[in-house]
Amino acid sequence: MKYFKKSFCIISLAIILAITGCRGGNEGVDPDDNTLTFMTSNSPLAPQDPNDKLIFKRLEEKTGIHINWIAYTDDVYVEKRNLAMATGELPDALFNAGLSDFDLLKLSNDGTIIPVEEYITPEKMPNLSKVLEQAPQYKGMMTAPDGHIYSFPWIEELGEGKGSIHSVNNIPWINKAWLDKLGLKMPKTTEELKQVLIAFKTQDPNGNGKADEIPLSFINDDGGNEDISFLLGSFGAGFNGDLTLVDENGKVNNAALAPGYKEGMKYLQELYAEGLIDPEFITQDWNKFIAKAKDDRYGLYFTWDKANVSGMDSPFEPMPALEGPNGWKNVARTNGMGFDRGRMVITSENKDVETTIKWIDALYEPIQSVQNNWGTYGDDTQQNIFEFDEAAKMLKHLPLNGASPNELRTKTSVGGPLAILDSYYGKVTTMPDDAAWRLDILKKIYVPDMKAENIYPRVFFSKEESERLSQVEADLWPYILKKRTEWMQGANVDKEWDAFVKELDRLGMQDWLKIKQTGYDRAKQQK
Repeated sequence: MKYFKKSFCIISLAIILAITGCRGGNEGVDPDDNTLTFMTSNSPLAPQDPNDKLIFKRLEEKTGIHINWIAYTDDVYVEKRNLAMATGELPDALFNAGLSDFDLLKLSNDGTIIPVEEYITPEKMPNLSKVLEQAPQYKGMMTAPDGHIYSFPWIEELGEGKGSIHSVNNIPWINKAWLDKLGLKMPKTTEELKQVLIAFKTQDPNGNGKADEIPLSFINDDGGNEDISFLLGSFGAGFNGDLTLVDENGKVNNAALAPGYKEGMKYLQELYAEGLIDPEFITQDWNKFIAKAKDDRYGLYFTWDKANVSGMDSPFEPMPALEGPNGWKNVARTNGMGFDRGRMVITSENKDVETTIKWIDALYEPIQSVQNNWGTYGDDTQQNIFEFDEAAKMLKHLPLNGASPNELRTKTSVGGPLAILDSYYGKVTTMPDDAAWRLDILKKIYVPDMKAENIYPRVFFSKEESERLSQVEADLWPYILKKRTEWMQGANVDKEWDAFVKELDRLGMQDWLKIKQTGYDRAKQQK
């Protein structure tokens, strides 16, 4: 979710160490006794001092370890993190580090962060070791090409295979109340959708006497949660967030070069030419996007969960995949999974690695991981995510009662490295109601139309591979989005297609395909 953000506690580590500015609570804690300094990103919806979160208060009581937090809001965190890395004003660790594979290898190569595999043992990290014993595939994902482990990951399992909760990000939500009012059926083809959208535009379905309906809206972010790209699956292989598709033979392709992409662009152009697409799709931010939803102006929009846009009680229902002009129907799978490799790292300035390791391992204890990920219980100051069943020693999700899941969790959860395995559900915690509901939608509506049997795995690329991919993608992604936008607005797709492909090659597409294919083949051999 996107929010207005304001930075705080922007103060150098040198000053922090001198005067403990932006330090957490528990002023009686001896700064020389089990005290560590961590840098982190933080939401403006959460307390400015992470130590004010109940989860961290309990964790300090449990471990006896106090954390001095250097906290920045998300909009400035990367800049401040990189500045600290460049100047050598290093904290003991980075929490919610947000580091890419390239970052991890670069920082390890120059000695900024340390390898940690020697600490991942049953004696020193019993909780993480148990996770890796139960789910050994994650150790390979954590391990860099040089054989070292440089970071601690975030792991969240919710379903598997095509039924994973990550298989579809940008679900199309259509206004069922508008369909019913106008006597329309759920569209089954791209042409039927076009006619439905025309009716939404011209027949005043919100009943306010104004022509203010927006038949279709989205945020133009090239495959993200609020993007229109779901519709491209009606014309071919489809489109996903990292533009990486794998066919049945294990061949990697870029979504912008995949069969059907050009025809899909022509369809979106038709919708735009008819005035059926929100004219603000290029410039609108999250706040404007949801504001128009709250004003009952949308006929169709795209997002992960409607509760975060129009509200859980709104009349929007998931629209199934549509048959294209040639009878093709496909739901493109994302390459998403609940795994973030670079969630926490320990820096070379850390003088008490053993204490840091103890604190990190506590995060992987099942009950702790569940709270870190979603929120906690027993907070008298705000709505709680859980209640704790003492008899069962189990966390049970409470009803959201209309609250936005993202907003509520952001206020109380802490993120960071953690692990939630599918085996925890029913034993350690219940599954969140919104997750169970979403998984049911995927299973019934979208999984049957997913053609792809393969997704692109979480390859840990070498420093050279990562560097080249980053260089190429920095040019490729903006260009692909630029041309997609121009084509939607009326530029001639057929006339420009050959030049488009030629420019992709000039920007490094062939290198990208080669590196991606090599990484895919290597990952398959490691299994």
